[in-house]
Amino acid sequence: MEHTYRLLISCPDRVGIVARVSSFVSEYKGWLTEASYHSERESGWFFMRNEIRADSLSIGLREFKSAFAKIAGDYQMQWFIRDSTVRRKVVILASHASHCLADILYRWHSGELHCDIAAVIANHDNLRGMVEWHNIPFHYVPVEAGKKPEHFQQVETLLDQYQAETVVLARYMQILPPHLCERYAGNMINIHHSFLPSFVGANPYYQAYDRGVKLIGATCHYVTENLDQGPIIEQDVERVNHRHNKEDLVRLGRDVEKIVLARGLRYHLEDRVVIHGNKTVIFD
Repeated sequence: MEHTYRLLISCPDRVGIVARVSSFVSEYKGWLTEASYHSERESGWFFMRNEIRADSLSIGLREFKSAFAKIAGDYQMQWFIRDSTVRRKVVILASHASHCLADILYRWHSGELHCDIAAVIANHDNLRGMVEWHNIPFHYVPVEAGKKPEHFQQVETLLDQYQAETVVLARYMQILPPHLCERYAGNMINIHHSFLPSFVGANPYYQAYDRGVKLIGATCHYVTENLDQGPIIEQDVERVNHRHNKEDLVRLGRDVEKIVLARGLRYHLEDRVVIHGNKTVIFD
């Protein structure tokens, strides 16, 4: 993996942003290996993602941040720069279904996902063997009747213990409390087994079957306190027809879910997502 610094910027659009940033990078001998831009006319905002070869810069990351802050202030930028070699700590929340979790673990084990999976927390115990085979800590935190606050308190304690930077809901079938959604805003990713905004809530494939849809899909999105309405990162669909029964839709849907969650998580880990309001710009 090439050692780069990823610079992400969003700000009010105006003339000269690209030139000013490029000039700054060039001033310190920076070599751009990737540059992406997007101007949104409706909102008047500008979005930018640059990757800079780390060994090309004549200054270190700390000095870069300090020097760039002046430009950021002049252009009212929301920005950050991240070292591509630093692995983020990911904690996965799961319930009973294994397909999304198994796919993430495989992609992580094979090196496709550049992160450290610190732990898996589940409210069922059936996934323990698969997780521990990967030498990842597994925590069974059941949801007892009338004791959901206690469950979420345990979950939050474990997230703190493992210093989670990114939280992935791999078919975790619980509605998180608002304060947790707020705490991990922009860093908590969910896979919804439906092509949102259609068929929200439980059993979307059965809802889709009853409507006779010709396309089913899945949606990877950031979690907010508004259920299934957070900024969308990735979506995909699978064509179906009248020959498919409900079980076929579930089977086909699981395949889409795995792919969509993996793509969404990879975009997030590679800093290819810029959130703006309840929308995202994806520099894929």
